[in-house]
Amino acid sequence: MAEQESDLRAQMRSKLEVLKSKGLDPYQKYRFIRTHDSEGVKLEFGDIGAEKSSVEISAAGRAMAVRVHGKAGFADLVDREGKIQLYFKLNDIGQDAWDIFTSLDRGDIIGVKGKVFRTKMGEVTIAVSTLEVLSKALIPFPEKFHGLQDVQTRYRQRYLDLAINDDVRKRFINRSKMIAYFREWLNKRDFLEIETPILQPLYGGALAKPFVTHHNYLDMDLYLRIAPELYHKRCIVGNLEKVYEIGKNFRNEDIDAQHYPEYTSIELYQAYADYEDIMDLTESLICDTAMHITGTDKIPYGDKVLDFSKPWLRITMHDAVKEHTGVDISSFGSVEEARDAAMKIGVRDIADCQDMGKIVAEIFDQKAQPHLMNPTFVIDHPVEVSPLAKRKRGNPDLVERFELFINGWEFANAFSELNDPEEQEQRFREQDRRRKEGDEEAHPIDSDYIRALEYGLPPTGGLGIGVDRLAMILTNAPSIKEVILFPHMKPETM
Repeated sequence: MAEQESDLRAQMRSKLEVLKSKGLDPYQKYRFIRTHDSEGVKLEFGDIGAEKSSVEISAAGRAMAVRVHGKAGFADLVDREGKIQLYFKLNDIGQDAWDIFTSLDRGDIIGVKGKVFRTKMGEVTIAVSTLEVLSKALIPFPEKFHGLQDVQTRYRQRYLDLAINDDVRKRFINRSKMIAYFREWLNKRDFLEIETPILQPLYGGALAKPFVTHHNYLDMDLYLRIAPELYHKRCIVGNLEKVYEIGKNFRNEDIDAQHYPEYTSIELYQAYADYEDIMDLTESLICDTAMHITGTDKIPYGDKVLDFSKPWLRITMHDAVKEHTGVDISSFGSVEEARDAAMKIGVRDIADCQDMGKIVAEIFDQKAQPHLMNPTFVIDHPVEVSPLAKRKRGNPDLVERFELFINGWEFANAFSELNDPEEQEQRFREQDRRRKEGDEEAHPIDSDYIRALEYGLPPTGGLGIGVDRLAMILTNAPSIKEVILFPHMKPETM
């Protein structure tokens, strides 16, 4: 197999040398003016018949599926939008261009000019009059009927994956459209897009293990941000009132089908709003985005159809646990009782847990969350696992927080933001105590953030949405790596 590929590479390089010898070095072409992409041809000439168009157009892309039949032949021209069929005829293009056509390899990048017609098979086609090779493929492309299927190769050589697999290319186009729509939606509602530090002197805004780096000039350790939250709320203190940011966060954690250490989020904050307002915003934003990308609120995912139609279910964490386990969290009188109840229903890794809130959260995570298929807001979380959220009106053991779950996964996290500087400092100190006891995900004390609160943070609602997971659902991707262009991989063994 390796010997066969080596022979093919030699043949492809030989073809390159032939082009160069004729003064047609493809790497010396600097530009090509095209009038249409593949989709544009089909749209403009959708009603064309067998008679050629009166106007000549130009198009460019990769030559795929080259078929030669005597003194005529066909090829597919593939670009970002799809493909358009090309028709070549020796008598129309001349011997020199014909020789170039018949020597094309799969993946060669070409530019063509010609008139449009519809074949007897009903396919809109460009009858080529002029052909240029704009770049020569020197490695064989995968065969037509097998394609590029090996997952490791697809992720390592995403450029080839995009070029070969139309569905992969479409997935990333839709991801881009999704993010563009987020911006359009929020900008129309007077949110300001901001940029906050990725390198931070103190990580914060979530419970997670950070990546650490070092700034040589300042001679200080910095952290890749785990969330932009505390900087956003500083902006609210500074009267910006409605802000959002779409960008990367970094958490030094495991990789699996739904988790990745470098991921994209959209985070937003709105002054004079609470978590009920943000719930309404989240529902509308995601519903509208789903309709924009898929054209429906019934979203196929794997072997399921997820119902995004409004209104979405809103349920407390306590009620969700009771519904799916039969356990009444409100009846727990002590940590020991809560822990024993959790262990009886098979909750893992809590034998040494001394924290009521964390036990409750683990019961939910392991026993209730996997059942939440259609979009569901789970509200009112334990205060112990929500150090940045405001206490629940009427129940100080809980906070005004919601998480959005779809397909059993978390998609969004939001609070009525804690704006009492004294209580925030107390919460930070409790987190710091846990961190010193070995909790690598506990939140450190951020004294400057407390100082910002002392200047006055208005009542505020905040939200974070995982962009990658939403892209998975809206493009029917089975793994988060399918919606990340260049996922990290272990080094190749040569």
